[in-house]
Amino acid sequence: MAERQGQAVPDAVLTRIGQVVMLHHAGDREEARHRFLGLWAEIGEHGDPLHRCTLAHYLADTQDDPADELAWDLRALTAAEEAREKGPALTAVTAFYPSLHLNLADDYIRLGRRDAARTHLRWAREAATALADDSYGGGVRAAIGRLESRLGEGGPGTWTPPRQRP
Repeated sequence: MAERQGQAVPDAVLTRIGQVVMLHHAGDREEARHRFLGLWAEIGEHGDPLHRCTLAHYLADTQDDPADELAWDLRALTAAEEAREKGPALTAVTAFYPSLHLNLADDYIRLGRRDAARTHLRWAREAATALADDSYGGGVRAAIGRLESRLGEGGPGTWTPPRQRP
């Protein structure tokens, strides 16, 4: 978000993405996918990396085919890496990393690629150490536990993040 006269100015693209996310969560998956694809056409392959990361991250969830979902999740991760390289967006994408890797691990499980799933699950665990101890962080850590259980790597709640330095 940019600042104008000491107040945050909303990012119009992120606002539009959020509106489509609400449509998807309300149950209209097809319309959400259609609108997300329209936004993707506007943003383009070379648009703002934070916008592409956010959009691809949510667009993946509207896919019917696990291979298509994987492709969108990989686009989201690539855009997050581009945003991180630019610097200022680092804090904006840091919270995405655990979820991005968790989604990729899930994609790989559904595609029968358990080794790739384990790799992304490990990266999700590592990235989750940066999350706050709030409902979002707790939800991501719980999802990591559920995925560990699916992979036979322990049950929900068996993983606890290492203590962070003060």
